[in-house]
Amino acid sequence: MADFILEMKEAILTYLDRSGGLEKFVEDCKEYNDSNQCFGFYRFSIAVNPSDLTEIDARLGNCVLHDPQKARCLFQSVCFISIKTLSLIEKIHTQAQVNVVLKLTHLPPLPDYYLNLCDFPHGYDPKRYFMMEGLVMAMTPVTKYTQGARFLCTEDTCPYSSGFQYIRVHVPGATESATVRNDFTCTLCGSSLKEDVKFRVLGDKQLVEMIHTRAVDALRADLTSSFRYQSTTVFLRDELCHQMKMGGLYRIIGIPAYVHQWPKVALSVEANSIQPWIPKCPAFISDNFQSLLSVTACSPWRFSAILANIFGSHVVPPGMYNTLKLCLLLSLVQTCGDEGEPGNFLDLLALTNDTLIVDRLLMYSLGIVARGTRHLASGEIFATVSKDEHGTGTANIQAGSALLATGGICFVGDLSSYKKDKLDLLHSVLETRTAIVFIPGKKYGEDVDQQLSFPIKCNFWAVADTCAPSKRSLKSDGAVLGSVDIGSFPSKMSNAFGLLIHCREAACDYPALALTHHTLREAMNPGEPLYPASMQFTTQDYEALIALARSLQIELSPEAESLIHGYYMASRRVRTDPVHGSKLSAASVKLLMSLAEAHAKLNLRCRVLEEDAVIAVLLSENSITLKHGGSALVLSPNAVFPCDLHDHESLHRRDVNLMQLHQQILQFILTYAPEATAYIPEE
Repeated sequence: MADFILEMKEAILTYLDRSGGLEKFVEDCKEYNDSNQCFGFYRFSIAVNPSDLTEIDARLGNCVLHDPQKARCLFQSVCFISIKTLSLIEKIHTQAQVNVVLKLTHLPPLPDYYLNLCDFPHGYDPKRYFMMEGLVMAMTPVTKYTQGARFLCTEDTCPYSSGFQYIRVHVPGATESATVRNDFTCTLCGSSLKEDVKFRVLGDKQLVEMIHTRAVDALRADLTSSFRYQSTTVFLRDELCHQMKMGGLYRIIGIPAYVHQWPKVALSVEANSIQPWIPKCPAFISDNFQSLLSVTACSPWRFSAILANIFGSHVVPPGMYNTLKLCLLLSLVQTCGDEGEPGNFLDLLALTNDTLIVDRLLMYSLGIVARGTRHLASGEIFATVSKDEHGTGTANIQAGSALLATGGICFVGDLSSYKKDKLDLLHSVLETRTAIVFIPGKKYGEDVDQQLSFPIKCNFWAVADTCAPSKRSLKSDGAVLGSVDIGSFPSKMSNAFGLLIHCREAACDYPALALTHHTLREAMNPGEPLYPASMQFTTQDYEALIALARSLQIELSPEAESLIHGYYMASRRVRTDPVHGSKLSAASVKLLMSLAEAHAKLNLRCRVLEEDAVIAVLLSENSITLKHGGSALVLSPNAVFPCDLHDHESLHRRDVNLMQLHQQILQFILTYAPEATAYIPEE
């Protein structure tokens, strides 16, 4: 047995030497030795690659994976011997003063090492490492815990009444009482032990609640689902604190432990390492979409036009609400990941007199993206604060719909159902992209109040009923030509949303009849595709297309950039009031850039063309007209889709119209911002 232990210790030393861990260990020892502070124990964090360790000694690799406490003791012994042999730290006298924390880089990709958050928590009694993946839905502020403490025997004649024989440190899965309490006894004389408080070391602790990613489906307000999801508490300590963000997806290696809170027993996980988790997205599109992309390669506008025309045929007939559907697709491809940069957002506000159909269309679109939430007006959209239930006495911050939709879409529904304070909060966050959470200190056991900020990284969708009675009296007297009454909510909300879409079907003579016919066919043939396009281009095809498009890296061409900046300068000048100044803010440029990038992505291009900028200008100009009225750039409300798309001739006619509008935009820039035409070629 002694030979077996000695061989594993030799293997540890070999691994540390090969991996560079020994060099880092010596550097850490030098820092401790040069410090003037006297420590009761010394903490060393060692990175362990189980694969490399198993190649050196399979028994040692198995020990690290399945008996972490024994492995820690072996590493502790090797480190102590190294310190004494090389005289690295003069102040260390006993092995108990060496606190080794092993940080695993990964686990074997085998089912037995995976902890499924959807399974009933049984079978995790052995305290070994598991891997879990999930979504962060709640967290606490960082608090303190006892990292380690020194105890002395109360019997003065006992040799252990001094020195560093009794050093208790936190081990994964243990509670605070396992490290510090008043009923420890001396193993030599049996007397009670007392803590030497001046050697107590405190560390940082944070509690995080994670839930399985399948729970995101339930957040879409899918009432047909009968599943219930329960979160799992994850303990983060020391350097792991602040490494997880609300609403983020993470892969965690940790040790499950049962926390006894009479009369309940809860399963928690002590995190060992954390890595951001990015689910795999398809790197291909369906054959039908691939064929369509090849056929429409002659025009930079046709592919996206056909996509919008047939999109959502489960809800509305093809050809209806084409402008809205195009904007929905643009917003879907412009969703960012957890690392998304500010300015890539594309928020939509749909103005309609038929909120039921538009609501259904937006709900259908919400299911296309991986992260989408449907917010109910009765809940909290950003975050709520409650008392933590794990006995810490601190606050527990629970994510709202917007934080849970990080990297996706948050659909807030009809704005007329919200009270003024909720609308004001939504307006503030739309402008700053930051949610502020206030935590009163007295209520949650802290000396001072805290104010935490959470970045909001999702696109917002909303619906407004134009038939709702307006609270603004006599609006028509001061209305600007082209603007529209947006209902009973404050007008500043229309400015907060980047893009306004007025859902009107001028190209369709009988929209109500078409919808009625569609609804009757769907009721008579439930679940069956109603149109040939529905069979040829399925919802799954759109999901794969959106996943591929949103992953593309985009660059902006000089021609597109010149058109966007030229239009912005010209539009800003024609919409400048001598009293109140310009009605356009710098955010309008970001919106134009975002629209152009999204249109290029939707067409599966990695470069934003001037034609993409034309679509961005047309959508933006119609949106600004709805907010502030028309300008010298006179456009039809249906400029992007001037006619029905039912054959090749109609697609060609649309291309001709868009080319004419392109020339009209260039003439508008030349007239009102001539200095911006330096990079625009004369045509």
